[in-house]
Amino acid sequence: MSDAPAFAPDAAASLPLYVVPSADLAAWLAGPGAAWAVWLTASGFEAGLGEMRLLPGPEGVAGAVVGLGTARAQGRVRFGVAKSAATLPTGDWHLEGDLSPTQAKEAALGWLLSAYRFDYYRPGKVTAPLPRLKCPAGVDGETLLAMAEGEFLTRDLINTPSSDMGPEELQAAFAALAQEFGASVTAIMGDDLLSQNFPMIHAVGRASPRAPRLLDMRWGSEGPQLTLVGKGVCFDTGGLDIKPSAGMLLMKKDMGGAATVMGLALMIMRLGLPIRLRVLVAAVENSIAGNAMRPRDILTSRKGLTVEVNNTDAEGRLILGDALAYACEEDSAAVISMATLTGAARVAVGPDLAPYFTDDATMAQALEAGALAGFDPVWRLPFWDAYETMIEPGIADLDNAPSGGFAGAVTAALFLRRFVNTPHYMHFDLYGHTPSDAPGRPKGGVGQGARALLHALPEILGL
Repeated sequence: MSDAPAFAPDAAASLPLYVVPSADLAAWLAGPGAAWAVWLTASGFEAGLGEMRLLPGPEGVAGAVVGLGTARAQGRVRFGVAKSAATLPTGDWHLEGDLSPTQAKEAALGWLLSAYRFDYYRPGKVTAPLPRLKCPAGVDGETLLAMAEGEFLTRDLINTPSSDMGPEELQAAFAALAQEFGASVTAIMGDDLLSQNFPMIHAVGRASPRAPRLLDMRWGSEGPQLTLVGKGVCFDTGGLDIKPSAGMLLMKKDMGGAATVMGLALMIMRLGLPIRLRVLVAAVENSIAGNAMRPRDILTSRKGLTVEVNNTDAEGRLILGDALAYACEEDSAAVISMATLTGAARVAVGPDLAPYFTDDATMAQALEAGALAGFDPVWRLPFWDAYETMIEPGIADLDNAPSGGFAGAVTAALFLRRFVNTPHYMHFDLYGHTPSDAPGRPKGGVGQGARALLHALPEILGL
């Protein structure tokens, strides 16, 4: 697991990292960078986004310069300056340059996120200490550290293989998070899910020898209540509608919704936001056995709605249905669900955007602003009422997998909305995985939407 993110201490001596937009390169070479103008010109330095050169001095390295590129390049690549964090010598650094507050914040956050490593299964690997950055003046370092720490937790949980991250292990991580911040936790598992009326969670997880469970965390005693609900499918075979081998390769990440709400919860608790926080995670393994749920089975949900199971691989919405119904049995200022729910969402917006659904214009407006502030892109998709008939099979109240293949992300979101009784609801359909290395985001598990939500919560909750 990765070490906790950290800035260099203010008292430490540090080397300058000059940040130069490509349009300002000539002026910088004639001014602060004059001593290195010949060297940089000869090396072909053009100040492209993330392009870095070490600057020689009498005693070795006197500093470094990194390009900020063009405005267009900055819009296409997040955390471009942080690319230099992977190639700079070990030591302490500080930013130099005419950076806006937003640019300085992005550079500092990207630097922290670049420190993530997942080397748990390579205990013999030796890596040099990473360079550290001083928190730029005027930047809220406490919030950045909380966001990076929450992101690291999310990545660790998603990256851990299912052999070591089943429902029991996810519960242990959930309990450890709660203990760190003095939160309370309860868990309902196995056949107790039936006696306490969580039949869809039980149906999805009963075929696995690793018992299904519903985890419930509460923190804070004053302020508006925020309820987060996460999909925790620790591995998804597809059930009797089994996935092909290629479709299972990333299924350790099918608990990415749970991992993301846990990361967001860490951020909230670390910063001590004045709210009452509730986190619900439905943790299961969708396996195959003689007692597995079957195609065309009809389940009666906690809310009393009946569901025809037309595909056992559309299991995430089943467990979330019970969890959302439970969440809405008490009042919350906002209910937010997060899940790696549909391939249709990936087809629609790709792996880098977090699509979300809400009928609440205030929540949407706050989230869009929070996405910019947290460098955490989101994209709104519609709860399109005209498609409601697509999730009504005739033989039961709901169909968990409408035929036809159209609007899969929308119909899944509409399915979830049937279990919610508040207008202040938002659902995220996440990917939870970075397909290839990117600045601040190494290949593997990644959080999406949590930083945007953290910045949006004051407006959403009226803090």
